[in-house]
Amino acid sequence: MSSPHHAEGPRPQDAPTEPTQPVPAAPEPRAAASVDEQPGASHTQPMPRSPYLPFDSLGGDRQQTPSPQPHPAHPVAQQQAGQHLTTPQPQRPRRGPGWGGALALALVAALVAGGVGGLVGGLADDDGGGPTIVQREGGSAERPDGSVAAIAADAVPSVVTVRVSGGGGSGTGSGWVYDDRGHIVTNNHVVDAAGDDGRVSIELTDGSRRDAKVVGKDSSYDLAVLKVDPTDLDPLDIGRSGDVAVGDEVVAVGSPLGLGSTVTAGIVSALERPVTAGEAGDESFISAVQTDAAINPGNSGGPLLNGDGDVIGVNTAIAQVPGQQQASGSIGVGFAIPSDVVVRTVDQLIATGRAQHPIIGVSLDRRWDGEGAKVLEDDAAQGGRAVVPDGPADKAGIEAGDVITELDGRRITDLDQLITRIRAKAVGDKVTLTIRRDGKEQELTMTLEAAEES
Repeated sequence: MSSPHHAEGPRPQDAPTEPTQPVPAAPEPRAAASVDEQPGASHTQPMPRSPYLPFDSLGGDRQQTPSPQPHPAHPVAQQQAGQHLTTPQPQRPRRGPGWGGALALALVAALVAGGVGGLVGGLADDDGGGPTIVQREGGSAERPDGSVAAIAADAVPSVVTVRVSGGGGSGTGSGWVYDDRGHIVTNNHVVDAAGDDGRVSIELTDGSRRDAKVVGKDSSYDLAVLKVDPTDLDPLDIGRSGDVAVGDEVVAVGSPLGLGSTVTAGIVSALERPVTAGEAGDESFISAVQTDAAINPGNSGGPLLNGDGDVIGVNTAIAQVPGQQQASGSIGVGFAIPSDVVVRTVDQLIATGRAQHPIIGVSLDRRWDGEGAKVLEDDAAQGGRAVVPDGPADKAGIEAGDVITELDGRRITDLDQLITRIRAKAVGDKVTLTIRRDGKEQELTMTLEAAEES
């Protein structure tokens, strides 16, 4: 495959923005981030802890999880014990645990001995890798096109384990072959622990490793691009996330808990789910593809595939139970960066090492608890200007105190939803905003512009 992209139509060349500071200043991620929200303004309040957790590298995660502890009794064992006490079974010759039991015991032993029990940030320790996979000789049976087995057979060789070590810690994540030049796509938070002087490498399905160079990374959309020796690498085809529908069957491939070449399956549970992941000052705002395919720490950066085996998203975060301080694993609510955004951002990172981010040029009021997203009043904005002079919003006619209630005909429920939808657009896109001013609604059209980079 010489190119991972569909030939249908041109692709946008720009990527969404960090909505944290108005043009022309460069965006700065912060706890109360919004579309061009002013940092340090007295009206802002601390952002509540995100219900979504990215999977950072071991030692580099700001959200540490306690080590899993062996359970004193497996539920199945308890049930069997109860049956034995209440309903004696006929005496039978003593037997071993059988292949299933032996495999389960071996896997538990491997997980404990391999250091997976010492997880920090949801990724496996990078001191020995996962258990050895024994492959039987001889060809496998044919599987029908579109089956999970057929999709996995084609995709698994193109999915890699990303290994990172540096001052921020060490650990593993996932990645996949983007093109025939040796570019690997993964998450920014996977490679972030390497810092400037750390080491990044990839591990292929045959166990061989190759050193990797970070070509570019973008915290705004949690994407990074690596470069490795392209010999014998086969890129994945990329589908259009805009064509995905709720209920579509999907397959996730990656290295959860350091267990490479792991395949899980499910459906698309929701689309354009506003997800804010990461710690204050380093958030990613994503209009995500939601899936119930099992996604666990270590799946980060791996592909989410459709029924044709095409990439329609990059797995990046998992929901946590409200009130729970750490994510312990899949609860059936995972999130992926849409492939349309991935392609646009990755192409920019390959070309220039950085991505462009669209903004509308307003400061938003995080104190607003009504429906929609409210533009600050001038007297509450930093510098006394809630709408950036000559910015996209100013040119469209938006004024301080306006409430944005719809974007392209779709209702805006809160500030974060407006942010993620703007960030899913490209620089140069035209959008229609419905605003409410003095109790009356009106429609305004604007063209998104690029944030100025420092």
